[in-house]
Amino acid sequence: QIPLTLCPLSNLKLKVVRNLTEHPLLKMLEMGMLVTVNSDDPAYFDGYVNENLYEVGMALQLNQEHITQLAINSILSSFLSTTEKNCLVQKIKDYNSSYTKNPAL
Repeated sequence: QIPLTLCPLSNLKLKVVRNLTEHPLLKMLEMGMLVTVNSDDPAYFDGYVNENLYEVGMALQLNQEHITQLAINSILSSFLSTTEKNCLVQKIKDYNSSYTKNPAL
């Protein structure tokens, strides 16, 4: 459970992958790896975290469960205390649960 910070747009620009549809993020998530989506020199690689998440999400057709797991992974990978991490993870789970019941939120 060592966090892996992935920067999809940087990977694309540096030709680590030819296309974002080939990015290993989804496979890594499905294997239970502690991956997060990040940005690498946004001005040069054309994207902050939100653009990286959006573009790889569209390319890999990430669903709500995947996005939720990425958000949780980001918190688990942080330097927050265990208490703070648990609180934030619970907030994400609560929101996700309420969203599932009422998508209009």
